[in-house]
Amino acid sequence: MSATQAAVTQLLPLAADTFDKNKVTPGLLGFIVFAALALGVWGLMKSMSRHMGRVDFQEAPEPAASAPDTRKP
Repeated sequence: MSATQAAVTQLLPLAADTFDKNKVTPGLLGFIVFAALALGVWGLMKSMSRHMGRVDFQEAPEPAASAPDTRKP
């Protein structure tokens, strides 16, 4: 029996007593993924705000307002 196998055999029952199967946490990897998503959304919102600030247009008049009145009295 190797030293690693002996250590696992002795420590595994101790870990089973303290491990709560009903408590699940995302851990460090979950935090890193969430932080990356948050930074990505923040960057996209900042870019969208900058692009929307550059938009400048004149609204065209409605065609019905410039057409003559063709109704009969």
